[in-house]
Amino acid sequence: MTHPPRPTEAELKILRILWDLGPVPVKDVQAALACHQEYTYTGALRMLQVMLEKGLVARDESARSHVYRAAHPRESMEQGLVADLRDRLFGGSALALVQAALQAGSVSPEEKDRIRRLLGTSK
Repeated sequence: MTHPPRPTEAELKILRILWDLGPVPVKDVQAALACHQEYTYTGALRMLQVMLEKGLVARDESARSHVYRAAHPRESMEQGLVADLRDRLFGGSALALVQAALQAGSVSPEEKDRIRRLLGTSK
């Protein structure tokens, strides 16, 4: 199975906006980016154009103001990035990836319960 292209950190910010808002024109992407750091309209447009070339976003040109949307669902992108991390950093070991994730920070009791349910085990 092929995974979506791997986005940069800046591209992930834009993808999160598109996943949260749905298809929107450049001005809406730029406004959402501006909440976190200064971004010009042309800067946001250029990023979206690069992402279009990479296949990360799709563009609807039917309206006067082009509308952009994420080309891949969030879940597909997450699975691809996790698989890439598992393969590149952990030699393909899901166990090593999960152990590192659990050791990297605190896990709330609620998260532990959800993990147990995902694994089909009880306390």
